[in-house]
Amino acid sequence: MNTNKTELNDQELSRYSRQILMPEIDYAGQLTLAQSHAVIFGLGGLGSPASLYLAAAGIGKLTLVDFDEVDDSNLQRQIVHREANIGQAKVASAKSNLAQLNRHIEIETIARHMDEKEVNELVRQADVVLDCTDNFASRFALNRACYAEKKPLISGAAIRWEGQLSTYDFRNEDSPCYQCLYPEDNGQELTCSQNGVLSPVVGMVGSMQAIEVVKALLKLPTLTGKLMIIDAYSMMIRTLNLKKDPGCKHCAR
Repeated sequence: MNTNKTELNDQELSRYSRQILMPEIDYAGQLTLAQSHAVIFGLGGLGSPASLYLAAAGIGKLTLVDFDEVDDSNLQRQIVHREANIGQAKVASAKSNLAQLNRHIEIETIARHMDEKEVNELVRQADVVLDCTDNFASRFALNRACYAEKKPLISGAAIRWEGQLSTYDFRNEDSPCYQCLYPEDNGQELTCSQNGVLSPVVGMVGSMQAIEVVKALLKLPTLTGKLMIIDAYSMMIRTLNLKKDPGCKHCAR
């Protein structure tokens, strides 16, 4: 947490006034958000709305991690990028557009693959981590890092008309981990490039990830121990209990 910031200036008070009016946030909560550091892994369909709303909400520092470049096929759903950004690194594109949204926040970028030691070090510096990636290898790596560093992990996924969301808050010893839901030998994963995805579905999930980040930072109730499943085709949302697996090969050790 960035303890260098001790108060909100007049411009920030005006900008965030609608959040400060909320009793669950108030001035103290908004200052906490301004002092906080969120790391977003993946600036695609989920990371785009999540980053936009976290920047707008006044999270003081965002670190954006993605090694890919903007392609025209991304623009259908990756709303932090623009046509003018095609061919740029996604993190550079996102940083430019987020900076235009909010000049009061700090944005750092990492545009390369990171090894496990580097991921752990970055997670150690964060107050909260967002998993907006699209493959099991990355998800399992972030699960391990956040578990090791006892940091909350906000995990979202979307494909076709469907989305899911959970928070694994490793500040709480009773929290399940990602491998309690999906064992590492789970099998074949589905991808948007092969199965498709509706643009607003990733918007729903990414926006909800941003909400979970705010709540985790302010120590408000989150989806820890729960799995939200979204069916946008029928507009049905279910929330299932997700318990710690006593046989989990990772967190039950």
